Amino acid sequence: MNHAADSEQEALDRRFMAAALRLSRRNLGRTSTNPSVGTIIVRDDGAGPMIVGTGVTAVGGRPHAEAEALAEAGELARGATAYVTLEPCAHHGRTPPCAEALVAAGVARVVGAASDPDPRVSGKGYAILREAGVEVTERVLAAEASDQLAGYLMRSLRKRPEITLKMALSSDGKIGARGQGQVAITGDAARREVHLMRAEADAILIGIGTALEDDPELTVRLPGLENRSPARIVLDSDIRLPPDARLVSGVDRVPLYVAANLEADAQRRLALERHGVRFIGTEVHDGRIALPELLDDLAALGIASLIVEGGAAVARSFLDEGLVDRIVLFHGPAEVGVQGVDAPLGPDRIPSGFRKLREMRFDQDGFAEWVRTV
Repeated sequence: MNHAADSEQEALDRRFMAAALRLSRRNLGRTSTNPSVGTIIVRDDGAGPMIVGTGVTAVGGRPHAEAEALAEAGELARGATAYVTLEPCAHHGRTPPCAEALVAAGVARVVGAASDPDPRVSGKGYAILREAGVEVTERVLAAEASDQLAGYLMRSLRKRPEITLKMALSSDGKIGARGQGQVAITGDAARREVHLMRAEADAILIGIGTALEDDPELTVRLPGLENRSPARIVLDSDIRLPPDARLVSGVDRVPLYVAANLEADAQRRLALERHGVRFIGTEVHDGRIALPELLDDLAALGIASLIVEGGAAVARSFLDEGLVDRIVLFHGPAEVGVQGVDAPLGPDRIPSGFRKLREMRFDQDGFAEWVRTV
């Protein structure tokens, strides 16, 4: 056995899979009910490995990444290796399965990262390849791929979106100030990171209190990424959102959903609907919207990744019900003072069952992310 050759091949596999994962980020939050998958086709004719085709799941979910990469590679795919961030699909839809397309193109080897939990695919995509004589290597950078595909995997397995709780904390542990609208807690660099998070998510959720207090837009305002704004969702059981809110004024560009008791205020509901606001009927228990049932409805709409941005009561509700999968905390150096709203958690008050994934600095601001481990 040539251990040196094996080690070199493993290093190459990790290198090209890492590139495929970077590619797959291009359309995160834009592929509807399908995951954003990256595919890279590599061949070596004796002068070293060369990328001959690349693909990422198209906006809206079709074509799939494998089809895009094979089309770009053409005949150069024959005898090549395909690196795919998610197991190739095995079921027939409007187009043949991607596993069969790889076989038909003459690909000699397929390297996969995450496995697909969809029962129409799970293990079957790899089986099609192996039965056709294609060499298959599984689980290369599987943890990294699963982390990036967490929304799709969560929606497939638990029938709800992956929930990221995002907060900005002042140095004295506040997330805002009562009666003062939006309060700047972090600087420009941290805010740009927040907008990048939004650009890769399917939806953002806030409570009606934050909507009335801050009058936010909840859009992406990074140059060149303005068209990447996710859907906005407001928890508003009594339909208190005013028609002149900034959220409503932007509804022609970015969808806005209001989760409400549809019998609460028929006139206000009709007024919002005339502006293009979409409503999701919700169950209410003890004055609160039933979150698990709402998340079922959001998953049915194709929402796989959801950022909860505010406020404190909404954050506590998601935490109390064990519905948070990621926690992202930004913290700035300024103090808000006694009029501030206390954060429901902090870097030293992370619930059990979470591990720190990464930490960064932005000028005077900080950032840390935790993920659920159980």
